Formats: sequence, C-alpha cells, structure tokens
Amino acid sequence: MQLTVQKQLEKEPNLWIRKALTVSFVIVIMLWASRAIVFNGVKENGVEIAKNVVSGIFHPDMEYLLDFVNGVPALLLETISIALLGTIIGTILAIPLSFMAASNIVPKWVSTITLFVIAAIRTFPAFVYGLMFIRVTGPGAFAGVLTMSVVSIGMISKMFIEAIEDLDTKILESLDAAGCNTFQKVRYGILPQLFTNFVSTAIYRFEINIKDASTLGLVGAGGIGAPLIFAMNAFNWNKVGAILCGLIILVLIVEVASTKIRTKLARG
Repeated sequence: MQLTVQKQLEKEPNLWIRKALTVSFVIVIMLWASRAIVFNGVKENGVEIAKNVVSGIFHPDMEYLLDFVNGVPALLLETISIALLGTIIGTILAIPLSFMAASNIVPKWVSTITLFVIAAIRTFPAFVYGLMFIRVTGPGAFAGVLTMSVVSIGMISKMFIEAIEDLDTKILESLDAAGCNTFQKVRYGILPQLFTNFVSTAIYRFEINIKDASTLGLVGAGGIGAPLIFAMNAFNWNKVGAILCGLIILVLIVEVASTKIRTKLARG
C-alpha cells in the first residue's frame, strides 16, 4: 500500500516552478500598486475626531435617536423605502434582460448584445447614477429610488442569468412530450426551478441596497446620509452617534432577517 502511494506521488507533476512564478507575480503586482498610494500621515486633529466619533456612538443623542417624526427612525424608514422600491423595480427590469441574455434561451447574437447592455449598466457606481438622477429629478428620495433601481439591475441580472443557464432542460423536454403549451412549460417547468433562486437574489440585493441607500444621501438622493454629513460638518458628534447607532441596528436586523429567509428558501 505504501509503495502504491509513493508511486502515485512520484507521478504527480512538479508544480513548484509555476507556484513560485505565481507568488512572484502577486508580489510584483502588490509592489507596483503600492507605488500609487501615498501616505501623508494622520491629520493633527484626526485622532481627536476619531475619539469624538466613538464617543458619540457610546453617548448618542437619545432625543434624536427616538424621535419618530423628524429623528433617526423617520430617516431610516425613508432609507428602507428607497432600498425596497429600488430592489423591486430593479428585479422586475432584470427578469426580461436576464432571459434575453441567457445563451440557452435566445440566439447567440441577442445574448451578446444584452450582456453588453448589462455590462454597461454595471460600469458606473451608485454615486454616479445618483448625481445624474439628481440633475434630472432634483434632490430627494425619488432620485434615490431611480438610482437603486438601475444599480440593482446589473448584479441581479448577472445572478439571474446564471440560474437560467443552469435550468434542467430535461423537465422542459418531458413537458413538451406531454403536449404542454408554452405557458404550461413556463408555469410548471421554469418557474419552480427559478423562483427560489430569484427571490433569494432579490433579498440579498435588498440587503446591499440598504447600505447603498444610506450613503446616497451624501449626494442629496434621500435617505439618512445627508443628515449624517451635516452633523459631522457641524461637529455634532452626539447626533452623529445617534445616526450611526440607528444604522448599525438597522443593518443588523436586515442581515439577520434576510439570512434566515434565504436559508429557509434554500432548504425548502
């Protein structure tokens, strides 16, 4: 037995040269990238500001934190609304794009064009879309909803395409042999395979959109980001702490809830 194992090990290809070249390449890339990063040290009041932020989190403005009319809860509700509507609209728009980009559903040229469109949508970050839509609709939550919708299309479409291309075609062939029409094949052959994956992806994107919607307020696209930057500019650290505490609680709740829902969907 030992001789057999030893012979098998001797037959294994010697990859140390390839591994050494890979490690060397990674090191060279890291050294090259580090040349573009210039560290100018910490600002004179940088440490003090960091202490004030941490102190504000542990000593938040409770009146602002618990004000359900004009305080943190109302701002978080607006942020959730922006993320939810953006996710729903983005998911609806992503479904037809995904089917048009799946190579096992449509001709190759249609799939290639649609994939190019999706890649173009994914090129720009949320901040860029936010600035663009603010110029169109003006500042406010509606610009945030439009931004979240467009940003969501890129990631959701990519995940949907993978799910569609992994469809079990044997089920569709069986339904076709049984004389089912197109609607019945979609209803009983495609939707049951895709529903769980689609819902799980949408929930995961909603979780991401909650965090993105929190920062969109920095450019005036609604949400809790604008009050946060205003409070920081005014050095109102207790108010900053209240907003950050609200965000922390919100993100934790959304992450726990979304994880449980996606786990339940995956396990049926």
